[in-house]
Amino acid sequence: MTKIYAIDQKIVDTLEKNYMPYAMSVIVSRAIPEIDGFKPSHRKLLFTMYKMGLLTGSKTKSANVVGQTMKLNPRGDMAIYETLVRLTRGNAALLHPFIDSKGNFGKQYSRDMRFAAPRYTEVKLDKICEEIFRDIDKNTVDFIDNYDGTLKEPTLLPTTFPNVLVNSNQGIAVGMASNICSFNLQEVCEATVQLIKNEDADLVQYLKAPDFSTGGQLIYNEKEITEIYNSGRGGFKVRAKYRYDKENSCIEVFEIPYTTTTEAVIDSVIELVKSGKIKEITDVRDETDLDGLKITFDVRKSTDPDALMNKLFKLTPLQDAFNCNFNILIKGSPRVMGIKTILREWVDYRIECIKRQTQFDIGKKSDKLHLLLGLQKILLDIDKAIKIIRETEQESQVVPNLIQGFGIDQIQAEFIAEIKLRNLNKEYILNRVGEIENLQKEIQDLKDIYNDENRVKKIIIKQLNDIAKKYGQPRRTDIISEEHIEEITQEHLIEDYNLKLFLTEQNYLKKIPLVSLRANPEHKLKEEDVIVQEVETRNKADLLMFSNKFTVYKMKIYEINDCKASNLGEYLNNLLGLEADEKIIYIAATDNYKGYMLFGFENGKMAKIDMESYATKTNRKKLANAYSDLEKLVYIEHIQEDIELVAFSSINKVLIFNTVNINPKSTRDSQGVQVLASKKGSKMVSIKKVDEIAFQDLDYYRTKNIPATGCYLKKEDDVTEQLQIPIDI
Repeated sequence: MTKIYAIDQKIVDTLEKNYMPYAMSVIVSRAIPEIDGFKPSHRKLLFTMYKMGLLTGSKTKSANVVGQTMKLNPRGDMAIYETLVRLTRGNAALLHPFIDSKGNFGKQYSRDMRFAAPRYTEVKLDKICEEIFRDIDKNTVDFIDNYDGTLKEPTLLPTTFPNVLVNSNQGIAVGMASNICSFNLQEVCEATVQLIKNEDADLVQYLKAPDFSTGGQLIYNEKEITEIYNSGRGGFKVRAKYRYDKENSCIEVFEIPYTTTTEAVIDSVIELVKSGKIKEITDVRDETDLDGLKITFDVRKSTDPDALMNKLFKLTPLQDAFNCNFNILIKGSPRVMGIKTILREWVDYRIECIKRQTQFDIGKKSDKLHLLLGLQKILLDIDKAIKIIRETEQESQVVPNLIQGFGIDQIQAEFIAEIKLRNLNKEYILNRVGEIENLQKEIQDLKDIYNDENRVKKIIIKQLNDIAKKYGQPRRTDIISEEHIEEITQEHLIEDYNLKLFLTEQNYLKKIPLVSLRANPEHKLKEEDVIVQEVETRNKADLLMFSNKFTVYKMKIYEINDCKASNLGEYLNNLLGLEADEKIIYIAATDNYKGYMLFGFENGKMAKIDMESYATKTNRKKLANAYSDLEKLVYIEHIQEDIELVAFSSINKVLIFNTVNINPKSTRDSQGVQVLASKKGSKMVSIKKVDEIAFQDLDYYRTKNIPATGCYLKKEDDVTEQLQIPIDI
């Protein structure tokens, strides 16, 4: 029987010993880009292609590149190929691709479009890689051994422009991540030039905003962009571009945010159509072809395309956010930096590259000068040199004899001894010696450059200007100000349609679409219940419900469930939480709070309250003091403009008046003004509209001035129905 012995071990020590080295390896050697803008996998791949001669040569099979790269990168062939795919022109993931490609490499904007196998595709380095590898053979960067010590590879690439900001880069390490958006090459070069010239330059003036290979429209928020530029963290929104084909009644989306795919967009739109949230779209198609991306939405002819797209921006990835995390390895340590700090680090790195290149050139030219100075000495006596060589019996003594004969060193003597016999003439030697003066000037100039950082910066500026001119291209992502973007709220997503509201005596409210009402107009009511009011309105309007407790309740009509005429509707006591003896006596619908509320009281007074008095910025659901509680209410009405009304008193007097003579009030519980004057203790018992009354002589009851007592009802006008009191409080 095998015995198992437990060994006490602290978890912290175990993590430190085993997990921390793995985490650091992922951070430093895999996931986080460095100041040249590349991760190790990118760098190994591109350097392999450079050594294969693919910068100037013709294309080769991708499988060949993958196989050669495995000498530097011991990962699986498909992992290497996937890295290659993203760097190609065909995949369209980068603003400035590093690899010129032939064949199917999939697309950045497609989730399902798979790239072809490496045996079918061909690649070579793109022209811009001349700037990535410029002077790499002049000791501009350090080289290290590959994994098995058989080859050398660069630790960084001497890119002559801030590639770290020009092409998008994303990486997830252990405990940290990096997400760098791309910027326009011309803008990056200009911003870097201005920063070199002035440390306090405002980069926002030159580096306007991120720019993506997939285009789209960036919604510009100055605060957000400034935060990203300063801290290296933050986010911004990008939305799709579209056009409306009126003739075919369809919307064509031809650019989408960098962070999404055509399949994700189509799936989300289909889901919205199936759920009934979007009813304007009749068909969705992916019409992407060789000309580029295109998603087509067939829409109904009555559709407002801009309104529909605003809904889709809110509900689908057609508008998406890019969250920035400018985490970059600087000398082996991850740092989250703002734009200005990144560019300063890049400038420092580039200064070092140019100094190393300059030192390399100084060394090469100094070596050449040294040889020519030795050659200059034999110019004085060529015959002597020939004689020394001819009279030397042993080959091994030729160099020592030349050293002794002309006072030169070993290297110079070796150079002279290797000169071909045909070149031992005065013309050849004079021509070569004539280079000495130019070499001395060049060496001195290079030393001045090496010792003068300002001259180095001028070289960087010239290179940046040349690159911007040679490789620069217009922005692909448009910039639109946030001020010009309509804020899409939940209300924008609500369907608007015509409907009718019905209020019953027993406090039921029915909301019925007109389409449904026309199909089935027969109402179902509780026993002994009757409809006391009906209002025609729209689904997006506000509903004001006035109770007998001098309170108004407010709701969005779309918050009330639709019903059929055959249903009882919503019981307002439950819907609004009314008190036991409280009931709704009147409802008013408005979408603009225009017009007035009229309140008539038993004492003959009438209040004309501006509807805006009931509008609230905080969308309160309940407003107290909706109208005056000093007198019994006998009339309530919502009017858009002034009208003529007929007032009836308890002693059978009638007064016709126009509400234009009543001054509007903003205080909701105002008593208003006297309209019907009291006589012999009379009270106002009812108010009706003129068109509801069948009087033979209206002018007999009409008055131009209020208050007035009115005229006694004529015998021929005495209709009992006209005196019914509509409000029972």
